[in-house]
Amino acid sequence: MPGLTHFNAAGHAHMVDVGGKDSTHRVAVAEGRIVMSPDTLVLIRGGGYRKGDVLGIARVAGIMAGKKTAELIPLCHPLALTRLEVELDTTDQPPAVHCRVTAETRGPTGVEMEALTAVQVALLTVYDMCKAVDRGMVMEGIRLLHKAGGRSGDWHLDPAGLQV
Repeated sequence: MPGLTHFNAAGHAHMVDVGGKDSTHRVAVAEGRIVMSPDTLVLIRGGGYRKGDVLGIARVAGIMAGKKTAELIPLCHPLALTRLEVELDTTDQPPAVHCRVTAETRGPTGVEMEALTAVQVALLTVYDMCKAVDRGMVMEGIRLLHKAGGRSGDWHLDPAGLQV
């Protein structure tokens, strides 16, 4: 099993040198959801929430966050994203907003952190916009589903949540 890459031989945190790595097409898909009361979900779906279009604003927030990941996560490399798609859907059982993000780039390092950051911030935005009526919302299941490209190749999470 490989060691932690963000520590040098002396054990100090450092930014990984990706200068010698090949520039390849990189893709990452992440997901998560925020579970809420049925009444909160009705407000979101109705579009009449007083702060505006909750899902539309959360989508834009996720895109913005994905683009700023290197500013938020200290050892992430700034990336030129070629695609960042934020999908938000609602479910009745449980009452929730599900977020799925696909991030892509062509470069020497992956986009997992950008996809995960976009999911988190999109869901945090739903929380922020709806907290006045439902402080008990819970974000859960935030995880990487798939990554492709680079030296380590493809990785997928199987339906049971195990690495394959």
